Amino acid sequence: MRAYPIILLLLLAGCSSAPSNERYDIADDIAPESSPTLDHIEDAQPRYEARSLAGNKDYTLRGQDYQIVDTSTPFSEEGYASWYGKKFHGHKTSNGEIYDMYSMTAAHKTLPLPSYVRVTNTDNGKTAIVRVNDRGPFHEGRIIDLSMAAAVKLDVVKHGTAPVKIELIQIPKPEFTDEWQSANPHFYFVQLAAVTDETKAKQMATQLEQDFATQVDLKKADSAEVYRLRLGPYLDRDEAVLQRDKAKTTQFPQAFIITSQRELEQK
Repeated sequence: MRAYPIILLLLLAGCSSAPSNERYDIADDIAPESSPTLDHIEDAQPRYEARSLAGNKDYTLRGQDYQIVDTSTPFSEEGYASWYGKKFHGHKTSNGEIYDMYSMTAAHKTLPLPSYVRVTNTDNGKTAIVRVNDRGPFHEGRIIDLSMAAAVKLDVVKHGTAPVKIELIQIPKPEFTDEWQSANPHFYFVQLAAVTDETKAKQMATQLEQDFATQVDLKKADSAEVYRLRLGPYLDRDEAVLQRDKAKTTQFPQAFIITSQRELEQK
């Protein structure tokens, strides 16, 4: 790999903070005073989704280590379900989405985000499919925190908790490019560097295409004379991860992945 004359490298900085009640408007979780009828709400519709960039690393909380589940093998679990509602409504989930208590979602301590699971209330036999996009619950014996909508469907709200069995729904990765059109609403890019000279940026882009045998995206920043060089776009996050890791072992140790919303074609 030849050395590149980098004029400006963009660095990725991360931060994390412990949960605090200060981010919420109310101290204790409650159901809303009134809400739409939720008894007949549809289950989440399972589809292949790449893991989100946030919320998928092994972590330690309150002295307990948590390891993200390997979903290449079947996964099921039994324990108690709880639910969360108004206190968290409108706030960010662990993978960066916004929690909506009226959607069929859930929180789990170690399943990849997002995942789809079938939840069965073993007291009454009711079932629901939910999309896991958050972390929790961190209470002894509880294995899943349901959105209010899911809790209503499973008849958990009135009791607060209920014994459940959860089963991971395994969805294979799409085999062909056209199958990704509905599987992933994002593009992934591997950000490498940014330069202030347009001619140099174009030269680097040409060389990067040869060295990485992939597409290279050259984009001018809106607010400055800076040209961003990045590999991609990719529909498959795994491909982006592969290219990022390759870049980090060569001339770009600070390479990182970014996402961009893409317009889905109307069928």
